[in-house]
Amino acid sequence: MYVIAHLSDPHLDGSPAARDRLRAVTQYVRGFSRPVDVVLVTGDLADHGLESEYEEVAAELAFDVPVLMLPGNHDISAPLRAGLSSYVDSPGDGHPVHQVRDVGEARFILLDTSVPGEDHGLLSPASLSWLAETLDDPWDGLHFVAFHHPPIPLQHPVLDQWILRDSDAFADVLRGRPITALLTGHVHNGASTTFAGHPLLVAPGIRSTAPLPFEPPAAKGLVDLQAAPGLAIHVAVPSQPLITVYRPVPST
Repeated sequence: MYVIAHLSDPHLDGSPAARDRLRAVTQYVRGFSRPVDVVLVTGDLADHGLESEYEEVAAELAFDVPVLMLPGNHDISAPLRAGLSSYVDSPGDGHPVHQVRDVGEARFILLDTSVPGEDHGLLSPASLSWLAETLDDPWDGLHFVAFHHPPIPLQHPVLDQWILRDSDAFADVLRGRPITALLTGHVHNGASTTFAGHPLLVAPGIRSTAPLPFEPPAAKGLVDLQAAPGLAIHVAVPSQPLITVYRPVPST
């Protein structure tokens, strides 16, 4: 059995509110009767992209198992690299922050879909070429591609403006590849669908939840800051389909 704790969108900003919501989720994961194999955080680690926020991220996400992180639209490459140097392994010193990380029997391709100064996502031709070359490298095991911006609308009229643009080229690179699943975040809702013939599994938001248009609205604005934070738990067992459980975690 291989277990992934998939977190997303903590938006740490130095405030107790954001920290306590993330801490509720991390304490929940630390309470498992067997350690997860890896913790994956799919972006919007910090709210303003400040190095001090990344230092807080590093402190709050200190586990005894590997922790993988990738940027979201609220993140900024240079301070992220500086504040999370012990977590992020990516060539260069700027944008984008792409990574390939092998953890036990699983390979994770961590894509930076962020666009500096923008909320939507995009993969440049150079990034798509890098992805294709990386996927060409044989891997006999679980194979995940993780990124922040979902590549298809998820039926939220506001957040769907800021998903991954020009996703057809992305689909062309992914289609027919031996990929276990695509793992993403950004929309502050747990969701599951498919893209380019692969499972697309979206983690809930930790900092907040974004109600769909037909759900009861948030008390104020776009997101509900009172709904329980959550995570996705992906469980891979040999010769069986990948199982994903979405788990809300009450916070104080």
